[in-house]
Amino acid sequence: MGEIELMESYWMKKENNNVIEANVLTKKFGNVTAVNQVTFSVDDGEIFGFLGPNGAGKTTTIRMLTGLLAPDSGEAFIDGINIQENPIKAKMKMGIIPEMGNIYSDLTAKQNVILAGKFYGIPRRELEKRANSLLEQFGLYDRKDYLVRTFSKGMKQRVNIASAIVHNPEILFLDEPTPGLDVKSQRLIRDIINQMNQKGTTIFLTTHNIEEANQLCGRVAIINKGEIVVIDRPERLRRTFETTQSVEISFDKSIDDSLIGKSDLVNRSERLGDKCKLYTNNPDKLVKYLAKFAQDQDLTIVSIEICRASLEDAFVKFTESKSCGN
Repeated sequence: MGEIELMESYWMKKENNNVIEANVLTKKFGNVTAVNQVTFSVDDGEIFGFLGPNGAGKTTTIRMLTGLLAPDSGEAFIDGINIQENPIKAKMKMGIIPEMGNIYSDLTAKQNVILAGKFYGIPRRELEKRANSLLEQFGLYDRKDYLVRTFSKGMKQRVNIASAIVHNPEILFLDEPTPGLDVKSQRLIRDIINQMNQKGTTIFLTTHNIEEANQLCGRVAIINKGEIVVIDRPERLRRTFETTQSVEISFDKSIDDSLIGKSDLVNRSERLGDKCKLYTNNPDKLVKYLAKFAQDQDLTIVSIEICRASLEDAFVKFTESKSCGN
């Protein structure tokens, strides 16, 4: 290879900051195609969200990326390492927090973290220091010698995450890390994700929580029925459906929502507690219509707000369009 070719090769590698790559990954279970030719990449230092409804293929994809499941076809790479050809080397670079925790209930919190660290060959003295530091960071230091089976779900998940990151992984996979947890635990886990990312860890996050993805992720991919529907930044996805705006309104009396829904300005409506959310292509005209409606019905408007399209709106639209396409 000549000098020019060497330089071109160097710069190609330099510009390729992908640390996670899925290359036409496909997985079938019997006659069901769980993941169908999925291709995407995640940049170094990115928080990447992987969204989709139940059964969309999220967990199957993450299991192929982490080497827990062999694809029927396609390849997965971790920092340029083929996970199927060199699984140990690839797994040394990652931490994995599965949908169902993999900690041991009959061990203490500290014993779980120590055990995980031993798998990565961390020296005992250093491991002791890291375990204590992580448990303190997660608010568990005072309970470090208690058996995990005595812990709440949120505490168990914190032990799970501490065990997964004891070796300071370059890449962290989280499969639905916060469902069912109390608000305090959810906030703590999100803070830890942000802190790790700020220190350089690449985060791959699967979640049902659209707002969580909106808060944390620089980019999100939406998968539905085993296929990638779209990959983009949350804000750009939201703007894609800017016309799908809505007006939230509440009155001083209960009313039949269908009375408002008769207007041609309303595409659809839904009840949110004491508010009615009305989707429209023209919020200005709808607000004027609602003011007249309230006057005609002898109602007092308690609150009214024009809402821009959300990431959740985009998610619903993309998954609906995929379903219709099939």
